[in-house]
Amino acid sequence: MTSVLPPRTRRVHPAWWVAAVTFLALIGAAAFRAVPGVLIDPLHEEFGWSLSTISLAVAINLALYGLTAPFAAALMERFGIRRVVVAALLVVALGSGLTVFMTASWQLVLCWGVLVGLGTGSMAMSLVATVTGRWFVARRGLVSGILTAAGATGQLIFLPVVAAISERAGWRPAALGTTVAALAVVPFVAWLLRDRPRDLGVTPYGGTAADDADPVHGNPARTAIRGLTGAVRTPVFWLLAGGFMICGASTNGIVQPHFISAAHDHGMPVTTAAGLLAVVGVFDVAGTIFSGWLTDRTDPRVLLLTYYALRGLSLFLLPQLFGTDIRVSMIAFIVFYGLDWVATVPPTLALCRQYFGTRAPVVFGWVFASHQIGAALAAFGAGVIREVTGSYDGAWYGAAVLCVFAAALSISIRRRPTPPATPTTMPVEPTPAAAAEAHG
Repeated sequence: MTSVLPPRTRRVHPAWWVAAVTFLALIGAAAFRAVPGVLIDPLHEEFGWSLSTISLAVAINLALYGLTAPFAAALMERFGIRRVVVAALLVVALGSGLTVFMTASWQLVLCWGVLVGLGTGSMAMSLVATVTGRWFVARRGLVSGILTAAGATGQLIFLPVVAAISERAGWRPAALGTTVAALAVVPFVAWLLRDRPRDLGVTPYGGTAADDADPVHGNPARTAIRGLTGAVRTPVFWLLAGGFMICGASTNGIVQPHFISAAHDHGMPVTTAAGLLAVVGVFDVAGTIFSGWLTDRTDPRVLLLTYYALRGLSLFLLPQLFGTDIRVSMIAFIVFYGLDWVATVPPTLALCRQYFGTRAPVVFGWVFASHQIGAALAAFGAGVIREVTGSYDGAWYGAAVLCVFAAALSISIRRRPTPPATPTTMPVEPTPAAAAEAHG
């Protein structure tokens, strides 16, 4: 008599596979975003373009990176995550590849600013908000921290690679390398990324079927605008957007594109400065994941107060830390700043969920748009300050003061009463047929 074995159950919930391929997509998109900080000086030397002109292209890139986010979130609701992410990666590859043919500054603005800004913006924090909102109920803070680390860390880890290629072979091979990185991710997204848990016959991780909301079939642009018009009526939106605008100015706007040039002004080799930013990326992973873990357990407002205040202090000290070589004080700054780089995202996203519910992905897209507007203004402003005064010191001190203001905005958000906790059932594991579909 033969015994019948029970059907094999899935040990890993498919939500984690979706999170993994999303992490990979964000890393691929981040490749090109590593380029601006390294190639400002080579472009200036080859074409004679002013730092203000190059900073303008960076500013447009950063602004579109943010302004695209809420519309991308609405597009994901209408057409699905996978289609939007594949299209975005192809646009990034097109924009980065076309830069090697540039002969005029307007082409830099078009390729580097517009195309890459639109492509990367379609995958930015709106993708993180959408994936965590659809696929996770438990561990949302942790997963948002991990995915946020992918986008921010990818661009920093690529820095020494881009710098080394640029120094040995020129900036064009470096730009083409980032094109390859974006294209390499496309097959994985097309294969593994699924739009909703119901597509695989499962429920969201740690949730029930009721947590798998029905897709929105309305006009994506109208959905994005409605999300904004509803959010602007609440004070919490303005407090979150104001704080996040300063967050963008003090990270993506000033440190990411201008740190290498500022260090080079003090005699530090470009590759060494790029290596320091890569170390920021390494510690950013730990800091952001830990921030996500804390967000599941701590008042997000208090976390934001702490992050912004400490960031302001570090930026205030930075001008005295530059030198021709790497000192212990600079290493301490890099480690500390890395831990704080995008630690603000998980608590900001958590506050959006608390106050805006199912509208959180679109609303967070608009909050993130303010982040990138701040980054764009700071990127352009820092370039102008350097050109007018011959030093970046004014930009560092200004960013430090703004961070203190962001801390005050964050703690000003009124605490939202927490509803009584309700028990949740564990997710139902999919059938073997659904398991096979996940890999098909």
